Amino acid sequence: MADNINIVEPPPRKESEGEVKRKSVAGKPLELDDVLVNELGQFGLFQLRNILLVSLPIIASAFMSEYIFSAAAIPHRCQIPECGETGKDFEYEPHWILNAVPETSSGFSSCERFAPTQGTGLNGSLLSCPANLFDRPNTVACDGFVYARDNSVVYDFDLGCQEWLRALAGTLSSVGTLLVLPITGFISDKYGRRLALIISVFNLALLGLIRAFSVNYTMYLVLQLLQTTLGAGTFSSAYIFAAELVGPKYRVITSATSSSMFAVGQVVLGGVAWVVQPWRYMIMALHIPCFLIIVYYWILTESVRWLLSKRKYVEARAVLENVARVNKTFISDKSMEALMNPPAVTQKVESNIIQAIFKSRVLLRRVCTTPIWWITTTFVYYGLSINSTSLSDTMYLNFILTCAIEIPGYATAVLILDRIGRKATLSGGFFISAACNIAFAFIPAELNILRLVIYLLGKFGISVVMTSLYLFTSELYPTEYRHTLLAFSSMIGRIGSISAPLTPVLMEYWNGIPSMMFGVMGLLSGLLVLTQPETLGTKMPDTLAEAEALGRPESKLQGN
Repeated sequence: MADNINIVEPPPRKESEGEVKRKSVAGKPLELDDVLVNELGQFGLFQLRNILLVSLPIIASAFMSEYIFSAAAIPHRCQIPECGETGKDFEYEPHWILNAVPETSSGFSSCERFAPTQGTGLNGSLLSCPANLFDRPNTVACDGFVYARDNSVVYDFDLGCQEWLRALAGTLSSVGTLLVLPITGFISDKYGRRLALIISVFNLALLGLIRAFSVNYTMYLVLQLLQTTLGAGTFSSAYIFAAELVGPKYRVITSATSSSMFAVGQVVLGGVAWVVQPWRYMIMALHIPCFLIIVYYWILTESVRWLLSKRKYVEARAVLENVARVNKTFISDKSMEALMNPPAVTQKVESNIIQAIFKSRVLLRRVCTTPIWWITTTFVYYGLSINSTSLSDTMYLNFILTCAIEIPGYATAVLILDRIGRKATLSGGFFISAACNIAFAFIPAELNILRLVIYLLGKFGISVVMTSLYLFTSELYPTEYRHTLLAFSSMIGRIGSISAPLTPVLMEYWNGIPSMMFGVMGLLSGLLVLTQPETLGTKMPDTLAEAEALGRPESKLQGN
């Protein structure tokens, strides 16, 4: 998910075109949104072309999750040199294996073997390895490993029985999505959205390709961290292109479409990993085509909002005229001049946000509540994707289905947010996901189809939440503090995505631990949603007093 958290801009208050025109005439400075609504068109051929173009970088941004396959756990057992095994490339489950390795409920031990009998002078072979070669009551740790497959770094870098080290790849990937925020933000604001996108995609492709040639696990991990730190801005940069020139009415749909394209990227990732199973070739197959996106520097036009903000009026005028031409609409000379000559902005004195939080009990409760929603959402969302590969032997199909179910989840959120409200949508998504995850922990492994259906419903629920979370959080905070507190919630939410890759390791103790963690956190967050006021049909709060009044009759828009 930009970092890969899906961003949904708050929809505007519902106003007719006449109301927008009257407000502009009444002295309100003309804004680009006014021109989009009244003249250029909120969603025309130009905007559609932009969205189709940036869909490819959004799809490519999902490829940074390939560690799910390249660093996947693979079955392994101890090497038995007494019976002729001198390397990793031997039969994983020979007929004599239980003579040398302790039996477990899942088959046989991965990290222990029986100690060799001393002083017998006997030796076995690959065809015959009798039990009297081993001191069966005593077990010892493995000195070497034999692996069931070779399509993972676990095989190449001999990571048997080092699950926490293996899972570190996913954690470092998530750390990179946190570190990338100031880097991409700086480049995007100073040098433009287009350059930020091209640099991010180039870094994603180059560092991903280099990682395919890793000579040890340390190199693999360092490149994983560098790739996301320097390339994870691909999603956010592409999303800005999709959303900045779309009219207010279509921003939620545009955001859901962008999120769906990320899900499509994950499906593509699963498909490529299924077809090209050697992990080095899989990484190359995913990242080499990404270099083609560099040509976007000459295809995409720079964001007109950025051009206007940097007073690059000649370039902005050319873009606006091009939008009008492609959309077969118009922009009047008066509107063009108003955009090219904005009024001087007076500097506002910033109030102390920390002081404001501790003075307002309402704001303090929200600041303590919304980050928990974000932690839960990222933890469950990424955790379910990562753990899907261990559902059954069909790891690739499981992953593809788990990612594809996100698309109807996003669509459902768009359809119901303005009908049943923010609280019902968000809490319902949390509760559905929680119930499914808790139930999944207790479904017997033999019921494969039922387990898969319940698992997919859990991912569906958290996908509904993912689409709704940004919107509801934004509407709870006043304009003065909205951006800061929204960014704070999102940043704290990274704790969830950083922790999620470590959850498969907990299955060593009980298979249901990750699912129970997802369920309990979903239940907690669903209950916390119910402690906040409904914001559907209310005025977006501009002041702290208006934010505190949410849920009271005076916060309702007239006509609601």
